[in-house]
This record gives sequence, structure tokens and C-alpha cells, in this order.
Amino acid sequence: MTTILAPLDFSAVSERVAEAAVKLARAFSGRVVFLHIVQPPVINTEYGVMMENIAEIVTVSERAAGKQLAAWQKKFTATGADIEIVHRTGAPVSLILEQARASHAAYIVMGSHGHTALYDLLVGTTANGVVKGAPCPVVIVPPEHRHKSP
Repeated sequence: MTTILAPLDFSAVSERVAEAAVKLARAFSGRVVFLHIVQPPVINTEYGVMMENIAEIVTVSERAAGKQLAAWQKKFTATGADIEIVHRTGAPVSLILEQARASHAAYIVMGSHGHTALYDLLVGTTANGVVKGAPCPVVIVPPEHRHKSP
């Protein structure tokens, strides 16, 4: 069975990513793995959040992600798609690549933009890192462009 890995960050492009992954899976009579990665906050000063607060923040984020993934799984399963959900905590690029290998993904479908440009500048783009290290083809879904009327 062909597996399509769809990393979702719940940004504006995520629903388009999920829809594209499901369409691709249907074309190959395959399944989709929705993957969400909770990235722990980066502390870069000595006045950062206390360690016990970080654990609490991560736990809350993991619970919220689990609920969102379950809702999307239900939504797309209702359309006949075979959906598996996975949520992990850590560095997005390495975990996406690890999941692609573990799932024997034939394709990775992901958004071109998730976070803000400032975040991408400071941390680096996840899509770029995945494309460079992917064990399979990567399909990049652009954000929805709204055309302005003249």
C-alpha cells in the first residue's frame, strides 16, 4: 500500500496540505499519515521560562494537537480515506524524515509556508530541510493566493 506522509503544523496551509495528501493517496489507492510535531520552546536567555513550565507547555500543546489530528482524521475518514495520525515532540525536520522512513512513505506532502517569515529566518525553513534529506519525492503545497481585483 502506498503511504503519503503529510506533516501538519495547523497553519493556514495545513488544510490544503491534508486535502492534497488525501487526493494523492486516492490516486494510488493508498493511505495518509497525518504527522504533527510539537516543537518545545527555544530558550535563549537566562531569564527563560522555568523548566517545569516548559514541560507543561509541551503537554498542553500535545493534547491540543492530538484533538486537532483526531478531528481531521474523522473528517477525512468520513470521505473514505485511510488516515493514520502520529504526533511527536522534537525537531521537525529530523522527525519528519524519520517518520517518512518508518512509514515507508512514497511521498511527503507539506506546506511551503507554516510559520512567519521571521521564524523561518531565525530557525530555517522546515520544507527546505525536508527536501534536502527526504528519502522520497516531496510535494510542496503553496499557501492560497488571493488575487486582488483591479
